[in-house]
Amino acid sequence: MQSFSIAPAGLKPLWLLLPIGVIMFGAAAVLVISLLGSWTARFDVSSDGLRLRGDLYGRFIPASELRARDAKRVDWSADPGLEPRSRTWGTGLPGYQSGWFRLQNGEKALLYLTDRTRAVYIPTTRGHGVLLSPSDPDAFLSALRSRE
Repeated sequence: MQSFSIAPAGLKPLWLLLPIGVIMFGAAAVLVISLLGSWTARFDVSSDGLRLRGDLYGRFIPASELRARDAKRVDWSADPGLEPRSRTWGTGLPGYQSGWFRLQNGEKALLYLTDRTRAVYIPTTRGHGVLLSPSDPDAFLSALRSRE
């Protein structure tokens, strides 16, 4: 019996795998960052404004753009318009939503939402809302209102 090995393939097929690998690595990195954000996100309230720390959607919102007097705890049965309807640019994992979403009332909102029983809604002067799940919603609202 005689055996013959296959003729070596060219390198062109390997170039096809490179972009696929980069995309898969990027998707895995975003997933890991989002998962870490769901456990480590923080909301820092200061006289300067509100800093959202966590995953890719963290940012600073100046105090002048926050309508703190209109901020409130969310009662989903009384205000179903604040329910997230569709994700426009964000993360939607079971038990964690972050990034930009459209709400049922059509408003654009930045979400860091895990526990819906602790949800807080903050309108802004920039035409969008902020929907968060702080660990202590009442203390968060108090801190937000007292910085004015």
